[in-house]
Amino acid sequence: MNYLAHSFLTFTDGQIVGQFLEDFIRNRDRFSFPKDIQDGITLHRAIDTFTDSHPAIHEAKKVFAPLVRLYAGAFVDVSMDYFVANDLSLHSLQGWKDHSLKVYRVLNENYEFLPENFRRMLEKMEQDNWLYNYRQDQNIKYSMRNVLNKAKYLETNIPVFEAFLDNKETLQKCYDDFFPDLLEHAKGINALLQLEN
Repeated sequence: MNYLAHSFLTFTDGQIVGQFLEDFIRNRDRFSFPKDIQDGITLHRAIDTFTDSHPAIHEAKKVFAPLVRLYAGAFVDVSMDYFVANDLSLHSLQGWKDHSLKVYRVLNENYEFLPENFRRMLEKMEQDNWLYNYRQDQNIKYSMRNVLNKAKYLETNIPVFEAFLDNKETLQKCYDDFFPDLLEHAKGINALLQLEN
């Protein structure tokens, strides 16, 4: 899952911070944060593990695997944020706008915990409202280009965005088969985390 899905699958403000920090910190540093942020890191990991093992995600990867092989999962993650952002059963359009603004507010309120590289990204994320704008094809294209630019062993002109457009119906079905299961899984993990508190 990508940024929007991870931010949606949270149950406290601290978990929002932890969900974003997970990709930016070393494992040994996770215990230096408040418990609520640690819970977000744990939740992020549980989401990723569940996602990687789900049959619908294995199907979705087949869209990108011929083009990018082992990087297919990264492009599926970006694709899923498109479907989350357009899922009006989760939030109305105004609800998604409000969610995005809340995430930026919470992250800025916890600025002291954010590493420098994440702070730089947050500035761009908030300025261009990435979370809300994942609903647009053009922003998915931008995100996929970013993945290509960061990938060590991929050419930057691979037509992954075209594959996304050509297979949107297939990817939508994968999302529909997958996301309700992920939501229930996240709720279950959160319930266990709350028992520990």
